[in-house]
Amino acid sequence: MNGDDLPPFELGYPRTELRRQLVHAVLRGEKTATAGPAEEFERDGERVPKPGDRYVLHDFDDEPVAIVEITHAAVVPARLIDLQFARDEGEGFESVDEWRRAHERFFGGAIDDDTMIVAQRFRVVETAR
Repeated sequence: MNGDDLPPFELGYPRTELRRQLVHAVLRGEKTATAGPAEEFERDGERVPKPGDRYVLHDFDDEPVAIVEITHAAVVPARLIDLQFARDEGEGFESVDEWRRAHERFFGGAIDDDTMIVAQRFRVVETAR
């Protein structure tokens, strides 16, 4: 696997159990979506990914383990996140409210219906193992 020229695809924070769980879910094909607050992208000067963009997925120890490709990305109000998207995040969410509460805890702020979310779908195109 050669992703040296690709930006990182970081789920959770390095060396956390959440990162371990999320990466395993991606590698097992259970996690095919992820979401984050649009204001974070703006604040950090990051552009919203577009279909075809590729990233290197980093594991618990922050080592590259796979290359993922964005298949869909959109900035949408949180009210448009549906149950299928929540389930596709691969974290066992059984309702949109559960998805919202988990994301509020992770991002440390309230998510209301009008909070803009970067909703991404992706696929693994190559693994290191």
